Amino acid sequence: MRISRLRRTVRTTREDRVASYRKEIMPWPIDQTKLDRVRALMKDQDLAAVVVRAPDNVLYLTNYWCMKGYDAVVFPREGEPTLIALEPQLADAQRNSWTRDIRLFKGYDEHDPRPPQYRALDLALEVLKQRGLTDKIAVELNMGTQSADRMVGEPTTPTQNFFDAFRKISGQVVDATPLLNEARSIKTAQEIERMRLANELANLGMEHTREHMRPGMKESEVGGMYEGFVHGLGVGYQGKVEMARAFTLVWSGKGIATFTATGDRPIQKNEPTLFEIWVCADGYWTDLTKNACPGELTLEYHNLLDLLLKVFSDGVKHARDGASFPDLDRLIRARIAEGGYPGQPSHPICHGVGARAHEPPYAHQAGTGTILKNMVLAIEPGIYWPGGGGLRLEDNFLITDKANEKLCAYPDDFRLTRA
Repeated sequence: MRISRLRRTVRTTREDRVASYRKEIMPWPIDQTKLDRVRALMKDQDLAAVVVRAPDNVLYLTNYWCMKGYDAVVFPREGEPTLIALEPQLADAQRNSWTRDIRLFKGYDEHDPRPPQYRALDLALEVLKQRGLTDKIAVELNMGTQSADRMVGEPTTPTQNFFDAFRKISGQVVDATPLLNEARSIKTAQEIERMRLANELANLGMEHTREHMRPGMKESEVGGMYEGFVHGLGVGYQGKVEMARAFTLVWSGKGIATFTATGDRPIQKNEPTLFEIWVCADGYWTDLTKNACPGELTLEYHNLLDLLLKVFSDGVKHARDGASFPDLDRLIRARIAEGGYPGQPSHPICHGVGARAHEPPYAHQAGTGTILKNMVLAIEPGIYWPGGGGLRLEDNFLITDKANEKLCAYPDDFRLTRA
Protein backbone atom coordinates (compact mmCIF):
# COMPACT_ATOMS: atom_id res chain seq x y z
CA MET A 1 0.00 0.00 0.00
CA ARG A 2 2.74 2.46 0.98
CA ILE A 3 4.81 1.54 -2.12
CA SER A 4 1.78 1.98 -4.36
CA ARG A 5 1.03 5.38 -2.82
CA LEU A 6 4.71 6.39 -3.24
CA ARG A 7 4.64 5.40 -6.91
CA ARG A 8 1.51 7.50 -7.46
CA THR A 9 3.22 10.44 -5.73
CA VAL A 10 6.37 10.12 -7.87
CA ARG A 11 4.29 9.86 -11.04
CA THR A 12 2.21 12.89 -10.11
CA THR A 13 5.29 14.91 -9.25
CA ARG A 14 6.88 14.07 -12.63
CA GLU A 15 3.70 14.94 -14.50
CA ASP A 16 3.42 18.22 -12.57
CA ARG A 17 7.01 19.02 -13.51
CA VAL A 18 6.32 18.41 -17.20
CA ALA A 19 3.14 20.50 -17.06
CA SER A 20 5.00 23.25 -15.25
CA TYR A 21 7.79 23.16 -17.84
CA ARG A 22 5.29 23.52 -20.67
CA LYS A 23 3.73 26.52 -18.99
CA GLU A 24 7.08 28.15 -18.28
CA ILE A 25 8.38 27.98 -21.87
CA MET A 26 6.42 30.86 -23.33
CA PRO A 27 5.95 30.84 -27.12
CA TRP A 28 7.31 33.88 -28.89
CA PRO A 29 4.65 36.46 -29.84
CA ILE A 30 3.95 37.12 -33.52
CA ASP A 31 6.86 39.03 -35.02
CA GLN A 32 4.72 41.37 -37.11
CA THR A 33 7.69 43.48 -38.22
CA LYS A 34 9.23 40.45 -39.87
CA LEU A 35 6.01 39.30 -41.57
CA ASP A 36 5.20 42.81 -42.80
CA ARG A 37 8.66 43.04 -44.39
CA VAL A 38 8.10 39.77 -46.26
CA ARG A 39 4.67 40.90 -47.48
CA ALA A 40 6.03 44.25 -48.66
CA LEU A 41 8.60 42.41 -50.78
CA MET A 42 5.87 40.10 -52.07
CA LYS A 43 3.81 43.11 -53.10
CA ASP A 44 6.79 44.56 -54.99
CA GLN A 45 7.02 41.31 -56.97
CA ASP A 46 3.24 40.88 -57.36
CA LEU A 47 3.33 37.48 -55.63
CA ALA A 48 0.11 35.82 -54.51
CA ALA A 49 1.91 33.42 -52.16
CA VAL A 50 5.27 32.07 -51.04
CA VAL A 51 5.54 28.32 -50.36
CA VAL A 52 8.48 27.12 -48.25
CA ARG A 53 9.70 23.76 -47.01
CA ALA A 54 13.23 24.39 -45.68
CA PRO A 55 13.05 24.17 -41.86
CA ASP A 56 14.68 27.59 -41.38
CA ASN A 57 12.15 29.27 -43.68
CA VAL A 58 9.24 27.44 -42.04
CA LEU A 59 10.54 28.74 -38.70
CA TYR A 60 11.07 32.24 -40.08
CA LEU A 61 7.47 32.57 -41.30
CA THR A 62 5.58 30.68 -38.56
CA ASN A 63 7.85 30.21 -35.51
CA TYR A 64 7.40 26.44 -35.88
CA TRP A 65 10.65 24.46 -35.90
CA CYS A 66 9.70 21.11 -37.39
CA MET A 67 10.97 17.71 -36.29
CA LYS A 68 11.64 16.04 -39.64
CA GLY A 69 11.64 18.58 -42.46
CA TYR A 70 8.56 17.26 -44.26
CA ASP A 71 6.43 20.24 -43.26
CA ALA A 72 5.52 23.24 -45.44
CA VAL A 73 4.02 26.72 -45.25
CA VAL A 74 1.73 28.51 -47.68
CA PHE A 75 2.32 32.18 -46.90
CA PRO A 76 -0.14 34.45 -48.76
CA ARG A 77 0.39 38.12 -49.43
CA GLU A 78 -2.94 38.71 -47.70
CA GLY A 79 -4.66 36.60 -45.07
CA GLU A 80 -3.54 33.95 -42.63
CA PRO A 81 -0.68 31.58 -43.50
CA THR A 82 -1.27 27.83 -43.58
CA LEU A 83 1.14 25.53 -41.72
CA ILE A 84 1.21 21.98 -43.07
CA ALA A 85 2.54 19.79 -40.28
CA LEU A 86 3.27 16.13 -39.61
CA GLU A 87 0.35 14.66 -37.68
CA PRO A 88 2.22 13.67 -34.46
CA GLN A 89 3.53 17.24 -34.18
CA LEU A 90 0.12 18.86 -33.74
CA ALA A 91 0.72 19.83 -30.09
CA ASP A 92 4.11 21.39 -30.92
CA ALA A 93 2.60 23.26 -33.85
CA GLN A 94 -0.33 24.57 -31.84
CA ARG A 95 1.95 25.68 -29.01
CA ASN A 96 4.52 27.50 -31.14
CA SER A 97 3.02 28.45 -34.48
CA TRP A 98 1.84 31.98 -35.18
CA THR A 99 -0.93 30.73 -37.46
CA ARG A 100 -4.15 29.01 -36.43
CA ASP A 101 -4.60 27.36 -39.84
CA ILE A 102 -2.75 24.06 -39.32
CA ARG A 103 -3.33 21.21 -41.79
CA LEU A 104 -2.05 17.75 -40.85
CA PHE A 105 -0.62 14.92 -42.97
CA LYS A 106 0.23 11.37 -41.93
CA GLY A 107 3.73 10.05 -41.56
CA TYR A 108 2.41 6.65 -42.62
CA ASP A 109 -0.73 6.15 -44.69
CA GLU A 110 -1.89 2.60 -45.28
CA HIS A 111 -3.32 3.60 -48.67
CA ASP A 112 -0.41 5.76 -49.87
CA PRO A 113 3.08 4.24 -50.30
CA ARG A 114 4.71 7.60 -51.08
CA PRO A 115 7.05 9.28 -48.58
CA PRO A 116 5.34 11.71 -46.16
CA GLN A 117 6.52 14.86 -47.89
CA TYR A 118 4.33 14.05 -50.90
CA ARG A 119 1.25 14.23 -48.73
CA ALA A 120 2.46 17.63 -47.47
CA LEU A 121 2.83 18.70 -51.11
CA ASP A 122 -0.73 17.57 -51.87
CA LEU A 123 -2.04 19.77 -49.07
CA ALA A 124 0.02 22.77 -50.21
CA LEU A 125 -1.38 22.49 -53.74
CA GLU A 126 -4.89 22.09 -52.36
CA VAL A 127 -4.56 25.23 -50.21
CA LEU A 128 -3.27 27.28 -53.14
CA LYS A 129 -6.17 26.23 -55.35
CA GLN A 130 -8.82 26.60 -52.63
CA ARG A 131 -7.67 30.13 -51.80
CA GLY A 132 -7.14 31.28 -55.37
CA LEU A 133 -3.40 31.85 -54.93
CA THR A 134 -2.18 30.31 -58.18
CA ASP A 135 -1.51 33.37 -60.36
CA LYS A 136 2.11 33.87 -59.34
CA ILE A 137 3.80 31.96 -56.56
CA ALA A 138 7.36 31.70 -55.24
CA VAL A 139 9.00 28.47 -54.04
CA GLU A 140 12.57 27.72 -52.93
CA LEU A 141 14.06 26.90 -56.34
CA ASN A 142 17.63 27.67 -55.30
CA MET A 143 18.49 27.00 -51.67
CA GLY A 144 22.25 26.44 -51.60
CA THR A 145 22.05 25.40 -47.94
CA GLN A 146 19.28 24.88 -45.44
CA SER A 147 19.24 24.59 -41.69
CA ALA A 148 18.54 21.32 -39.92
CA ASP A 149 15.21 20.28 -38.48
CA ARG A 150 15.01 19.33 -34.80
CA MET A 151 16.11 15.76 -35.54
CA VAL A 152 19.21 17.44 -37.01
CA GLY A 153 21.17 14.59 -38.57
CA GLU A 154 19.24 13.91 -41.78
CA PRO A 155 18.04 16.97 -43.73
CA THR A 156 15.09 16.38 -46.04
CA THR A 157 15.32 18.18 -49.38
CA PRO A 158 12.77 18.61 -52.19
CA THR A 159 12.75 16.42 -55.29
CA GLN A 160 12.12 17.47 -58.89
CA ASN A 161 8.49 16.33 -58.56
CA PHE A 162 8.00 18.95 -55.82
CA PHE A 163 8.96 21.83 -58.12
CA ASP A 164 7.12 20.44 -61.15
CA ALA A 165 3.87 20.16 -59.18
CA PHE A 166 3.66 23.94 -58.65
CA ARG A 167 4.29 24.68 -62.33
CA LYS A 168 1.27 22.53 -63.23
CA ILE A 169 -1.19 24.63 -61.20
CA SER A 170 0.31 28.11 -61.31
CA GLY A 171 0.44 30.77 -63.99
CA GLN A 172 4.00 31.61 -62.95
CA VAL A 173 6.50 30.09 -60.51
CA VAL A 174 9.53 32.10 -59.41
CA ASP A 175 12.36 31.57 -56.93
CA ALA A 176 11.53 32.62 -53.37
CA THR A 177 15.14 32.51 -52.20
CA PRO A 178 16.25 36.06 -53.18
CA LEU A 179 13.17 37.55 -51.50
CA LEU A 180 13.68 35.53 -48.32
CA ASN A 181 17.41 36.29 -48.26
CA GLU A 182 16.68 40.02 -48.45
CA ALA A 183 14.06 39.84 -45.70
CA ARG A 184 16.15 37.63 -43.43
CA SER A 185 19.33 39.71 -43.69
CA ILE A 186 17.82 42.44 -41.47
CA LYS A 187 16.96 41.15 -38.00
CA THR A 188 13.97 42.26 -35.96
CA ALA A 189 14.11 43.03 -32.23
CA GLN A 190 12.68 39.59 -31.47
CA GLU A 191 15.24 37.82 -33.65
CA ILE A 192 18.06 39.72 -31.94
CA GLU A 193 16.74 38.68 -28.53
CA ARG A 194 16.66 35.06 -29.63
CA MET A 195 20.21 35.27 -30.95
CA ARG A 196 21.34 36.80 -27.66
CA LEU A 197 20.04 33.69 -25.89
CA ALA A 198 22.02 31.42 -28.22
CA ASN A 199 25.16 33.50 -27.65
CA GLU A 200 24.66 33.42 -23.87
CA LEU A 201 24.50 29.62 -24.00
CA ALA A 202 27.61 29.53 -26.18
CA ASN A 203 29.50 31.66 -23.65
CA LEU A 204 28.36 29.57 -20.67
CA GLY A 205 29.33 26.39 -22.48
CA MET A 206 32.77 27.80 -23.20
CA GLU A 207 33.32 28.89 -19.59
CA HIS A 208 32.29 25.45 -18.33
CA THR A 209 34.51 23.61 -20.78
CA ARG A 210 37.51 25.86 -20.17
CA GLU A 211 37.27 25.17 -16.43
CA HIS A 212 37.03 21.40 -16.82
CA MET A 213 39.29 20.58 -19.78
CA ARG A 214 42.72 19.15 -18.99
CA PRO A 215 45.86 18.42 -21.02
CA GLY A 216 45.77 14.86 -22.30
CA MET A 217 41.98 14.72 -22.74
CA LYS A 218 40.92 13.86 -26.29
CA GLU A 219 39.63 16.60 -28.55
CA SER A 220 36.43 14.60 -28.98
CA GLU A 221 36.04 14.30 -25.20
CA VAL A 222 36.24 18.07 -24.81
CA GLY A 223 33.84 18.62 -27.70
CA GLY A 224 31.36 16.23 -26.11
CA MET A 225 31.70 18.08 -22.81
CA TYR A 226 30.79 21.36 -24.49
CA GLU A 227 27.88 19.99 -26.50
CA GLY A 228 26.39 18.10 -23.55
CA PHE A 229 26.58 21.11 -21.27
CA VAL A 230 24.79 23.41 -23.72
CA HIS A 231 22.06 20.86 -24.41
CA GLY A 232 21.56 20.16 -20.71
CA LEU A 233 21.48 23.79 -19.63
CA GLY A 234 19.86 25.15 -22.76
CA VAL A 235 16.59 23.21 -22.78
CA GLY A 236 14.32 25.41 -20.66
CA TYR A 237 16.94 28.18 -20.37
CA GLN A 238 15.41 31.27 -18.68
CA GLY A 239 11.96 29.92 -19.49
CA LYS A 240 12.50 31.01 -23.11
CA VAL A 241 14.23 28.12 -24.87
CA GLU A 242 12.40 24.90 -25.70
CA MET A 243 15.26 23.18 -27.56
CA ALA A 244 18.97 23.99 -27.57
CA ARG A 245 21.78 22.11 -29.30
CA ALA A 246 25.49 22.71 -29.76
CA PHE A 247 27.81 21.42 -32.45
CA THR A 248 31.58 21.72 -32.30
CA LEU A 249 34.83 21.13 -34.09
CA VAL A 250 37.68 20.98 -31.57
CA TRP A 251 41.35 21.10 -32.55
CA SER A 252 44.36 21.42 -30.26
CA GLY A 253 47.92 22.55 -30.97
CA LYS A 254 49.11 21.23 -34.32
CA GLY A 255 45.63 19.82 -34.88
CA ILE A 256 44.40 23.36 -35.63
CA ALA A 257 43.72 23.61 -39.36
CA THR A 258 41.46 25.48 -41.76
CA PHE A 259 38.83 22.79 -41.81
CA THR A 260 39.01 19.24 -40.54
CA ALA A 261 37.14 16.90 -38.22
CA THR A 262 37.54 16.65 -34.46
CA GLY A 263 39.88 13.77 -33.68
CA ASP A 264 41.32 11.77 -30.80
CA ARG A 265 44.36 14.03 -30.55
CA PRO A 266 45.22 15.02 -26.95
CA ILE A 267 44.61 18.53 -25.63
CA GLN A 268 47.98 20.28 -25.59
CA LYS A 269 49.48 22.17 -22.68
CA ASN A 270 50.75 25.70 -23.39
CA GLU A 271 49.11 25.69 -26.84
CA PRO A 272 45.62 26.82 -27.80
CA THR A 273 42.68 24.52 -28.27
CA LEU A 274 40.33 26.00 -30.87
CA PHE A 275 36.56 25.52 -30.66
CA GLU A 276 34.48 26.02 -33.79
CA ILE A 277 31.03 26.45 -32.22
CA TRP A 278 27.48 26.44 -33.51
CA VAL A 279 24.75 26.82 -30.89
CA CYS A 280 21.10 26.67 -31.91
CA ALA A 281 18.31 27.88 -29.62
CA ASP A 282 14.85 27.17 -31.03
CA GLY A 283 16.11 27.57 -34.58
CA TYR A 284 18.30 30.68 -34.13
CA TRP A 285 22.05 30.15 -34.39
CA THR A 286 25.49 31.36 -33.46
CA ASP A 287 28.66 30.82 -35.48
CA LEU A 288 31.67 31.39 -33.24
CA THR A 289 35.31 30.42 -32.88
CA LYS A 290 36.68 30.47 -29.34
CA ASN A 291 39.98 29.38 -27.84
CA ALA A 292 41.35 28.17 -24.52
CA CYS A 293 44.83 27.26 -23.35
CA PRO A 294 45.75 25.02 -20.43
CA GLY A 295 48.94 26.59 -19.13
CA GLU A 296 50.91 29.51 -20.57
CA LEU A 297 50.94 30.25 -24.28
CA THR A 298 54.27 29.86 -26.05
CA LEU A 299 55.94 33.03 -27.35
CA GLU A 300 55.15 31.97 -30.91
CA TYR A 301 51.45 31.87 -30.12
CA HIS A 302 51.56 35.13 -28.14
CA ASN A 303 52.87 36.85 -31.26
CA LEU A 304 50.29 35.22 -33.52
CA LEU A 305 47.44 36.15 -31.20
CA ASP A 306 48.63 39.78 -30.95
CA LEU A 307 48.65 40.01 -34.75
CA LEU A 308 45.23 38.41 -35.16
CA LEU A 309 43.64 40.57 -32.46
CA LYS A 310 44.83 43.68 -34.33
CA VAL A 311 43.47 42.38 -37.62
CA PHE A 312 40.18 41.47 -35.93
CA SER A 313 39.91 44.89 -34.32
CA ASP A 314 40.42 46.65 -37.65
CA GLY A 315 37.78 44.49 -39.30
CA VAL A 316 35.25 45.03 -36.53
CA LYS A 317 35.77 48.81 -36.64
CA HIS A 318 34.97 48.73 -40.37
CA ALA A 319 31.70 46.81 -39.83
CA ARG A 320 29.28 49.75 -39.55
CA ASP A 321 26.01 50.78 -41.14
CA GLY A 322 26.77 51.89 -44.70
CA ALA A 323 30.21 50.26 -44.97
CA SER A 324 31.25 48.13 -47.93
CA PHE A 325 31.31 44.33 -47.76
CA PRO A 326 34.04 44.05 -50.45
CA ASP A 327 36.19 46.55 -48.56
CA LEU A 328 35.85 44.48 -45.37
CA ASP A 329 37.18 41.41 -47.15
CA ARG A 330 40.04 43.38 -48.70
CA LEU A 331 40.92 45.04 -45.39
CA ILE A 332 41.19 41.84 -43.35
CA ARG A 333 43.17 39.98 -46.01
CA ALA A 334 45.52 42.94 -46.49
CA ARG A 335 46.22 43.19 -42.74
CA ILE A 336 46.94 39.45 -42.56
CA ALA A 337 49.28 39.72 -45.56
CA GLU A 338 51.08 42.68 -43.94
CA GLY A 339 51.61 40.48 -40.89
CA GLY A 340 53.48 37.95 -43.00
CA TYR A 341 50.71 35.58 -44.07
CA PRO A 342 49.66 36.46 -47.64
CA GLY A 343 46.79 34.50 -49.14
CA GLN A 344 45.17 33.68 -45.79
CA PRO A 345 42.67 32.60 -44.77
CA SER A 346 41.34 30.13 -47.34
CA HIS A 347 37.78 30.56 -46.02
CA PRO A 348 35.35 33.53 -46.14
CA ILE A 349 35.89 36.15 -43.45
CA CYS A 350 32.30 37.41 -43.02
CA HIS A 351 28.74 36.18 -43.47
CA GLY A 352 25.27 36.58 -42.02
CA VAL A 353 23.91 34.54 -39.11
CA GLY A 354 20.29 34.01 -38.07
CA ALA A 355 17.91 31.13 -38.71
CA ARG A 356 20.94 29.48 -40.29
CA ALA A 357 24.50 29.51 -39.01
CA HIS A 358 25.68 30.57 -42.47
CA GLU A 359 23.37 32.77 -44.51
CA PRO A 360 23.61 35.82 -46.75
CA PRO A 361 25.06 38.38 -46.94
CA TYR A 362 28.68 37.40 -47.57
CA ALA A 363 31.75 39.63 -47.84
CA HIS A 364 33.92 39.10 -50.92
CA GLN A 365 36.38 41.51 -52.50
CA ALA A 366 35.06 40.74 -55.99
CA GLY A 367 31.42 41.01 -54.91
CA THR A 368 29.05 43.79 -53.95
CA GLY A 369 26.91 44.79 -50.99
CA THR A 370 26.57 47.22 -48.14
CA ILE A 371 26.54 46.51 -44.40
CA LEU A 372 23.22 47.66 -42.92
CA LYS A 373 21.81 48.35 -39.49
CA ASN A 374 20.33 45.27 -37.74
CA MET A 375 22.33 42.79 -39.74
CA VAL A 376 24.06 40.16 -37.58
CA LEU A 377 27.43 39.22 -39.04
CA ALA A 378 30.02 36.59 -38.20
CA ILE A 379 33.51 38.05 -38.69
CA GLU A 380 36.26 35.41 -38.67
CA PRO A 381 39.88 36.15 -39.62
CA GLY A 382 42.22 33.18 -39.32
CA ILE A 383 45.88 32.33 -39.79
CA TYR A 384 47.09 28.74 -40.19
CA TRP A 385 50.64 27.42 -40.18
CA PRO A 386 51.98 24.86 -42.65
CA GLY A 387 52.12 21.49 -40.92
CA GLY A 388 49.42 22.38 -38.41
CA GLY A 389 48.65 24.96 -35.78
CA GLY A 390 47.41 28.52 -35.98
CA LEU A 391 44.45 30.55 -34.74
CA ARG A 392 41.08 31.87 -35.73
CA LEU A 393 38.94 34.49 -33.96
CA GLU A 394 35.21 34.75 -34.65
CA ASP A 395 32.28 36.56 -33.09
CA ASN A 396 28.78 37.57 -34.08
CA PHE A 397 28.20 41.32 -34.32
CA LEU A 398 24.91 43.20 -34.40
CA ILE A 399 25.20 46.29 -36.61
CA THR A 400 23.83 49.29 -34.68
CA ASP A 401 23.25 52.97 -35.49
CA LYS A 402 26.87 54.02 -35.17
CA ALA A 403 28.97 50.88 -34.71
CA ASN A 404 28.29 47.26 -33.74
CA GLU A 405 27.74 45.08 -30.68
CA LYS A 406 29.55 41.85 -29.90
CA LEU A 407 26.93 39.28 -28.89
CA CYS A 408 29.07 36.65 -27.11
CA ALA A 409 30.76 37.65 -23.85
CA TYR A 410 33.63 35.14 -24.05
CA PRO A 411 36.88 37.10 -24.63
CA ASP A 412 38.72 36.83 -27.93
CA ASP A 413 41.98 37.48 -26.10
CA PHE A 414 41.78 34.17 -24.27
CA ARG A 415 44.90 35.01 -22.27
CA LEU A 416 42.43 36.87 -20.06
CA THR A 417 41.10 33.47 -19.01
CA ARG A 418 42.84 30.40 -17.68
CA ALA A 419 41.99 26.81 -18.57
